[in-house]
Amino acid sequence: MPANDLPVNSVSAQLSPTYDAVWQSQTVEQTVAALQTDLESGLSAQQVSDRQIKFGSNELEEKAGRGTWEIMIDQFKNIMLILLIAVAFISAALDLMNLLNGQVKPNDIPFKDTIAILAIVILNGVLGYLQESRAEKALAALKQLTSPRVRVTRAGKITEIDSKELVPGDVIQLEAGVQVAADGRLIEAANLQVRESALTGEAQAANKQPHKILTGDTALGDQVNLVFQGTEVVQGRGTVVVTNTGMQTELGKIATMLQDVENDPTPLQKRMDQLSQTLVTGSMTLVVIVVVGGIIFAGLDKWQQLVEVSLSMAVAVVPEGLPAVITVTLAIGTQRMVRRNALIRKLPAVETLGSVTNICSDKTGTLTQNKMVVQSLHTASSAVQISGEGYIPQGDFVVGGQPVNPQDYPEARALLLGCAMCNDSILQQDGQHWQILGDPTEGALVVAAAKANIERDQWKSKLPRVGEFPFTSERKRMSVIVQDVNGALRLESALPDVPYMMFMKGSPELVLERCSEIQQAHNAKPLTNAQRETILASNNELAGKGLRVLGFAYKPLQDVPPQDTEDSAEQGLVWLGLIDMLDAPRPEVKDAVVRCQSAGIRTMMITGDHQLTAQAIAQDLGIARAGEPVLVGRDLEKMDAQELEQQVQNVNVYARVAPEHKLRIVQALQNQDRIVAMTGDGVNDAPALKQANIGVAMGITGTDVSKEASDMVLLDDNFATIVAATEEGRVVYTNIRRFIKYILGSNIGEVLTIAATPLVLNGVFDVPLTPLQILWMNLVTDGLPALALAVEPAEPNVMDRAPNNPKESIFARGLGIYMVRIGIVLAILSVTLMWWSHGYTHANLTAADPNGDRWKTMVFTTLCLAQMGHAIAIRSNSQLTLTLNPLTNPYVWGSVILTSVLQLMLVYVEPLRNFFGTHYLNGTELAVCIGFSLLMFVWIEGEKLFTRKAQPAPRLAANDDWS
Repeated sequence: MPANDLPVNSVSAQLSPTYDAVWQSQTVEQTVAALQTDLESGLSAQQVSDRQIKFGSNELEEKAGRGTWEIMIDQFKNIMLILLIAVAFISAALDLMNLLNGQVKPNDIPFKDTIAILAIVILNGVLGYLQESRAEKALAALKQLTSPRVRVTRAGKITEIDSKELVPGDVIQLEAGVQVAADGRLIEAANLQVRESALTGEAQAANKQPHKILTGDTALGDQVNLVFQGTEVVQGRGTVVVTNTGMQTELGKIATMLQDVENDPTPLQKRMDQLSQTLVTGSMTLVVIVVVGGIIFAGLDKWQQLVEVSLSMAVAVVPEGLPAVITVTLAIGTQRMVRRNALIRKLPAVETLGSVTNICSDKTGTLTQNKMVVQSLHTASSAVQISGEGYIPQGDFVVGGQPVNPQDYPEARALLLGCAMCNDSILQQDGQHWQILGDPTEGALVVAAAKANIERDQWKSKLPRVGEFPFTSERKRMSVIVQDVNGALRLESALPDVPYMMFMKGSPELVLERCSEIQQAHNAKPLTNAQRETILASNNELAGKGLRVLGFAYKPLQDVPPQDTEDSAEQGLVWLGLIDMLDAPRPEVKDAVVRCQSAGIRTMMITGDHQLTAQAIAQDLGIARAGEPVLVGRDLEKMDAQELEQQVQNVNVYARVAPEHKLRIVQALQNQDRIVAMTGDGVNDAPALKQANIGVAMGITGTDVSKEASDMVLLDDNFATIVAATEEGRVVYTNIRRFIKYILGSNIGEVLTIAATPLVLNGVFDVPLTPLQILWMNLVTDGLPALALAVEPAEPNVMDRAPNNPKESIFARGLGIYMVRIGIVLAILSVTLMWWSHGYTHANLTAADPNGDRWKTMVFTTLCLAQMGHAIAIRSNSQLTLTLNPLTNPYVWGSVILTSVLQLMLVYVEPLRNFFGTHYLNGTELAVCIGFSLLMFVWIEGEKLFTRKAQPAPRLAANDDWS
């Protein structure tokens, strides 16, 4: 009995929602039997209902991610913020105790330190939340590929339904222009071509052949008897039985991989975590030493003063302004990159670009133009190269390295006329852009003819088509019959003057075997066996270079042959020649690859296209050399993770790979501590884009799925833009290191100054800096110049050195030693001033300062102003400040002036003086502060005089180990 008459329970028992048959290796009859459907009547209503329950909707499912509150709470798990929160609560407790005991000083505001600290904590938490809370939209973009209407046969009737209602076993109809709504096995097809580039990465539309039986390990791009969800029918029609829906489709597998990919921390985030742990550990160690030492030498009655000292030290060690400065710096970097056509979607990606060691690039649309372009034509007496880009009908014809006029080569002109006539594509101009309507391969032929001034639209009226033997996957050739209405062929001296002419194109072997003559100059002459062998050898050589090759021929006719006489009519033709074409490389990519190599970055090609094509493009661009290995997907499938990690060290070209293979390659590189950028434009690239340290999507040709999965979008689809973005990433990281040196040098100086106070003042446990004053220094006095340092221009050799070492500590290359050294120098200056000013102010009491506390304001002011000299001097590690052009970064000078004025306002504006707990300084006291501050600038400039040599980063080859 028919499948749709089987008992429902029998059907549901035999069908599984995880059914994973190798459909390409099954016949149509086996597929229909396995899915228990009927090709004539389709599924019954009961079967559909039962399968919808079992399989669910034909939609992509989304896993639950982190909620808003979870993301927000995660921001406050940072160890430095936890330390600040603890300090805020302890400070509040002390203020409350003083308030209850009546020990509040005049003009003092209770809890102001607590409020200020908590405000900073909340600000940092909000900044982190805003960076992380961007919802991933890749799955939503995938869903847009799965929601077309579809024609389906059910209960003996053809109806149109929403694609989400499809179930395995449904019989659907395809025609040109429709989007495939589910994965399925072809039942029948007529000249069916499906564009699968978004899924497989292959530029050429796939010719579908329902009666092919393939092996189980056939690559996705070669599964010509199947169709896949999200692809587009560009030509012909077909009938399909649905095999997989929803998350079981190839598109669903990509969605699963997208959701399973977990984003690892960027190098900068890892370094900031390391920095936080180091600072907090160091701070706690110093606090313990001070408290324990203070109790031992001063007794327990000094515990409150010791706690206040500890609080100030804890606040001093945390660079409260650093997260904001880094965020703003990265944002500035994104703006510079936008001006260079690179749109950054995630801020941390800016710095990560500076550490990129490997760029794994998709071929189609990224390294190539995603446009088939004729490279050359080969006739009996000449090989003619054709230049030009894309579909622009402009280019030179070159023979032996010299430009020629195709009018002087009658064989070539006749061949190009065949390209224009035996063609169904249309070349048209849309504004500044040329585009093809129709098959890309035929489009390339139309463009090649147009470059010789053979415009297809004009010749269509001169030689109207009166007959056709269409292309099919079985015939692998196409013939058209045109009528010479007004003797137009007489203008083409190489072709005979006849009323009708047949032009044929197709597989060179099949076209050649139907030819008995060959065109030589203006005449057709008998085709010899030697000539046949030469043509076939040329065909094999061109195909071996990864080129797509077509053969052309013609036949003079006196009458139009009947439609059912193609076998006899397509005999006795005259061979015209071969045309080879290629999805040509982008012209700027070759130079970009060279720049990558100079910068120590290894470029790799990972594509779903054919091995020979990938190899040819890679060698042309310099990504691989002749003889280097190419790894194909079926071989990669057999490797375990360890074997693949060995292979990725030597292989630069990967062909015929599936989406999961791209993901594995990226992971194998990351397991070797490589920082990987993955470029791509298709749906198939999305999981690898998300997994990579930097996912780079194409802005023009890229799908929404690839863009949403990426960290960076190339607005001009230019591979060279990646190199420009990498340069900006290196500049950003260099500037981040520069202002970290600046900020943390100051913090270390503050901590050492506070810790040394009891020693310098003979056991006086008085805090020279309150938490509020320290926050002012860390946020304003340090923060504004740090932001100015963030826009320091690039160094000349930034792209002539190796990538930033991903294993490198934030303290590497002398940064840690520099911070400690500068911190000690700053502390010595401050402590010396403290020792002198403490005695001076106590000996010169004033009515406004009866306790002689002006020494604290002098220390506070000196620390702030000394950092201004530090900011000016740190712009260069080797050049003296006087030799630097101040106009290259005027923001530094502006920030120094502004910060100095703000600092003086805290001393001389009474409301600010009362709030920050400072005292009025007379001219002599201020001059002493300025004098001690200038010594910081003098010290750093003196270091430059002693060292006076550059410290270039070590050069590494692109494939060298970081160890």
